Amino acid sequence: MRKAWWVGVLLGALLVGGCGDPGSDGEGGQGAPPAPAPGDPTDGASQTTRGRAEADRGAREKGDRGEGGDKGERPGGKKAAPVTRPATRPEVLYLGDSLAMENQSDLGTLLRDQVGARYTSAPYSGTTLCDYLEGTGKDSLVPDKDKAATLVRELRPDYVVLQFWGNAWGYTPCMEGITYDKARGRYFSRYAADARRLTGQITDAAREAGGKRPKVVWVSQGPDPMTPDRVRRVNALYRQQAAATGDLVSDAGRSVSPAAARHTWAEKLPCTAYERAHRAYCTEPERDRTALHRSDDPLHFCLAPTTAKSRPCPVRSPGIRRITQAVTDTLRAHATR
Repeated sequence: MRKAWWVGVLLGALLVGGCGDPGSDGEGGQGAPPAPAPGDPTDGASQTTRGRAEADRGAREKGDRGEGGDKGERPGGKKAAPVTRPATRPEVLYLGDSLAMENQSDLGTLLRDQVGARYTSAPYSGTTLCDYLEGTGKDSLVPDKDKAATLVRELRPDYVVLQFWGNAWGYTPCMEGITYDKARGRYFSRYAADARRLTGQITDAAREAGGKRPKVVWVSQGPDPMTPDRVRRVNALYRQQAAATGDLVSDAGRSVSPAAARHTWAEKLPCTAYERAHRAYCTEPERDRTALHRSDDPLHFCLAPTTAKSRPCPVRSPGIRRITQAVTDTLRAHATR
């Protein structure tokens, strides 16, 4: 029964994916081909959203619609405590897979509002760490212009935020067919080696550009409903790599985990104080619970219907808000020290 359940969830995950525009097919997303799962490269090279000016404009419009931060108010009209911002505006670069794809607009809004950051994102669905390495050529789902080192030379960021679920199913060619289910030892060894290589390329690129080395921020992942130990070990690799190079870990995955069970998957969790105060984020207020995942997608956090082409999540989604707030808190704490 356990194996049958795992296979069922896996097949479901392969058929669903990252958030898209729910109205892109004219029917609210129904009938559209499935969008990529974290390890699905479908149309990945066309999905990146680089362009700081466009992102800033979108964030302002989102804020005007009440979809961004709390606008400085608490329930009852009382003003919230002011947010402490860094003295200077940090430059933040956000890279990752379909989880980063769905998060990127929300993260940009929070970083601009709460940290005063200048922000660029270049996620590609279906990717893993090796896709952002220089020298991977045609085996990579990320074009040369958006490699981590290339963007570091161009932007000279203060922070490079990396959000990767772990691509356990071997969709990207640069993993050379190494998957968690068939070769666990090789999978973890390769993942750790790629983490070291990517950190090294970021360091070298900053030096070549004549700038200071950016802090790498590894975003820990939430619970994996199919292979809980896998994501636990991936998160441990992030912590080990960060410790070895003096970088940071943002335990954003904890924000979408049960309070007493960090690596236990849950579709819904009790609402937070923020979600109770902003009712659109508390999806079942009568039960004081909110949905982190759609019932047909146990991996992503966007609550919009999926479409063939992954895009930033177009609807308010509690899981995305929790994750992006956790990342923002990590950067703000470091930048204001």
